[in-house]
Amino acid sequence: QVGLEESGGHLVQPGGSLTLSCKVSEFYLDAIGWFRQAPGKEREGVACINVGIGSKVYTDRARGRFTISEDKTKNIVYLQMRDLKSDDTAEYYCARANYCGILSQNDFHSWGKGTLVTVSS
Repeated sequence: QVGLEESGGHLVQPGGSLTLSCKVSEFYLDAIGWFRQAPGKEREGVACINVGIGSKVYTDRARGRFTISEDKTKNIVYLQMRDLKSDDTAEYYCARANYCGILSQNDFHSWGKGTLVTVSS
């Protein structure tokens, strides 16, 4: 089982920025995705990167405000978030799959434990 560990969750004011990190025990030529689950809501996809080739997938909610990137030297996938809104408040998870596809949770087989992002004044 390949481990994933999220970090970087924090309290941030509306309009602020935050970068989350997903530390991966080993990088393979597969995909790392970010998901989130807000209180009382179902988990939803945010963004995904096909490691190695660098192609990226964003959901409509994330496109334009969030950026996913990888650092192969550190085995980390980042999620940079800007112009944060209160409804971005959620537990954020990273997970891996063979490919990003349409960011279906069913395709992702290994999950981290999450990091909490709270957007509030």
